[in-house]
Amino acid sequence: MLDNTFSYDPIGLIRTPFDSPDGMPIQPTGADSVTGTVKVEESYADGLTDLAGFSHCILLYHFHASGDDAPLQVEPFLDDTQRGVFSTRAPQRPNRIGLSVVAIESVTGQELTVTGIDVVDKTPLLDIKPFVPEFDIPSDVHTGWLDASESKIDSERADERFL
Repeated sequence: MLDNTFSYDPIGLIRTPFDSPDGMPIQPTGADSVTGTVKVEESYADGLTDLAGFSHCILLYHFHASGDDAPLQVEPFLDDTQRGVFSTRAPQRPNRIGLSVVAIESVTGQELTVTGIDVVDKTPLLDIKPFVPEFDIPSDVHTGWLDASESKIDSERADERFL
């Protein structure tokens, strides 16, 4: 293990209709009609300037509702085979950092209204980045073991696996 320790202070809070991970969509594609709000602390409000010109943004957050156990082999929601945690999007991870690409509906003051949100209510927000296809979508992509599971992503819901 590395000797460095990092700590981050949340810059805001993500509000969603999901009180727990159980039964919520497992990825933003399964939550395309779900609306949520992202409220940044007042001291970070100026950082939202010009974000409304983007259609989507990337939210980085802390998986606060995930358990402390972070096995290196997990059975992901879209498969029934043990996989290395780093080849999955499982919420139980060594550093409990989550990422979602969401659509921006509006930016008002300290608050973003977004759709396609797939996180538990009151999730601590670490950062926001604009989504830029030219930066964020490589041209030649392979999805490994997920190739066989893609058709279920929109309808799959979380279960007790990572509670």
